[in-house]
Amino acid sequence: MPTSHQITPPRGRGTLRTTLLLALAVAVLGMAGLGWISLKLNGNIGTFDAGGLSKDRPPAGSSQGENVLVIGSDARTGGNDALGGGDRNDVGRSDTAFLLHIYADRRHALAVSIPRDTLVTIPPCRLPDGSWTEPQTDTMFNAAYSVGNTAKGNPACTQNTVENLTGLRVDHTVVVDFKGFAALTDVVGGVRVCLPQDIYDKDLNPNRATRGHLLFQKGEQTVLGQKALDYVRIRHGIGDGSDIGRIKRQQAFVAALLKKVRSEGLTPAKLLPLADAATKSMTVDPELGTADKLVAFAMSLQNVDLHHTKFVTIPWRYRGSRVAVVEPDASELWAALKADRTFDGKGDGGGKGRTTATASTAPGPGTSAFGQGIDVAVYNGTTIRGLAARAASALTARGFTVTDTANASTQDHTATVIEYGTGRKTQAEKVAALFPGARLEPLDGTGVNVVLGRTYAPHGTPASPTPVAVPSSVANDARSADDDPCSDLTYGSGG
Repeated sequence: MPTSHQITPPRGRGTLRTTLLLALAVAVLGMAGLGWISLKLNGNIGTFDAGGLSKDRPPAGSSQGENVLVIGSDARTGGNDALGGGDRNDVGRSDTAFLLHIYADRRHALAVSIPRDTLVTIPPCRLPDGSWTEPQTDTMFNAAYSVGNTAKGNPACTQNTVENLTGLRVDHTVVVDFKGFAALTDVVGGVRVCLPQDIYDKDLNPNRATRGHLLFQKGEQTVLGQKALDYVRIRHGIGDGSDIGRIKRQQAFVAALLKKVRSEGLTPAKLLPLADAATKSMTVDPELGTADKLVAFAMSLQNVDLHHTKFVTIPWRYRGSRVAVVEPDASELWAALKADRTFDGKGDGGGKGRTTATASTAPGPGTSAFGQGIDVAVYNGTTIRGLAARAASALTARGFTVTDTANASTQDHTATVIEYGTGRKTQAEKVAALFPGARLEPLDGTGVNVVLGRTYAPHGTPASPTPVAVPSSVANDARSADDDPCSDLTYGSGG
């Protein structure tokens, strides 16, 4: 039996702000060779304390592709009160948030908006005094960012909540504030938007006694700076006043902004002001906390295509005045992203030569031909008797050839690991489709091994295969970054 299975246990708002991250990537790409600029940007970048991240996270490497949580903060610190109003010492909140899945082929991307009113479970989060909260069930999603009641907010708690909600490992988290968004729209010269009616101060702030000044005239127009910020923040004054309607408008705004940046480009004179403004207004996880790290991340995004950049919203329904997550659609969405399936079924994000997930020539994980021609050894890394035999049976039923079943050298594994030798990664990814939550690890040699952890069968039954596609309820409502910004808009259920 190979000895390679001797492994250690794994170590353990929103949509409108995504353009800052992507435009920063464009900007940094243009300046990657200028060391003095990197030094300047290093002084701008703020990081949050990763010590607040959960100790019970999805294993690293358990998802294909890369997941980036983008949070739009309405915190008033650092001068943001001048743009957003309010008290600069007020509690920081997440205005909007989305999970950006960057596919392994680095040509596709899918942003999933999570409405601020979504009812979720907020898992244990760390408070400023170092203690941890108890889980909170049926709580509004945006409350996670306010745990601890600090002016700068709690990005780690929001990340914990998203990982708990989706089962996906969040590789990076980026927080962007009002100033960064306004500065970006200034640099690109504004963005085209469409208004269904005249908009006044009271539409932006329903607590006003009078309607106030005219902010926007009805019709198509270009907005930038403070006006752009006002546009994307309007909620109560358009349609039914819902956050869902606002999210759809914000997605159209971001699509228009990305399209403009791509079509017109950014001159060298604009690159430094853009990157400078963006980094001053960003807070990131420590793994993105230097200009060099941002450069590396930016380089990985340069081939993402506008048409293949999609915006969707988590499957939802109203529960009173709040938003409830719809199942099983949401779980199918997360499983499809974990397996790197593109939302429209036209590819699996794995790069050239990979067969599409839904094509008739590519058997899905639930078919008997799925693993044909792939040899696998199975090792039980737990004290659950007969686990290797049950996993071997599941593999055989789907066409894999099981070459060996035995106990691993230790039986203390929590997560399942798929080990793969030289040239066998694609085969290992197929094996991983049968073991949700498994992580991939390279191996000296040429084989593929499954080392089973306790999460494989907590009740003694094999896990079900991963769904092969994003549910149609999500795909049918998607917007591409190259769509016309005035088409397919919604103003909530009211029009």
